[in-house]
Amino acid sequence: MRPTNEKHTTGYPTARKIKRACSNELYRTAKRLNKWIPKEKVEEAEKLYFKKVALNLPWIHEHQSNRKALSDWWDENVSAEIAELWEVDRAALCEAFRHAFGG
Repeated sequence: MRPTNEKHTTGYPTARKIKRACSNELYRTAKRLNKWIPKEKVEEAEKLYFKKVALNLPWIHEHQSNRKALSDWWDENVSAEIAELWEVDRAALCEAFRHAFGG
């Protein structure tokens, strides 16, 4: 049984939760682009996004309640590679992500 003071502390999310969150965010982003993205490219983007999140987990966890900062991080660190992979305009991808993510 946990002591009472540990009950409400939040630790880092599990790899499964991160992977699902990345998948959901990219799904919502792709929907807002109104362009068909092949399943293989979506899966490759999910792997790329998961890897970037995992490498920056301490910073992301620290800013988890600041969607604007997280969206800015995504624009700077993830969007270029996914835009190239999906063959879409980076600015349109960033706008779609912000709209989908809420930042």
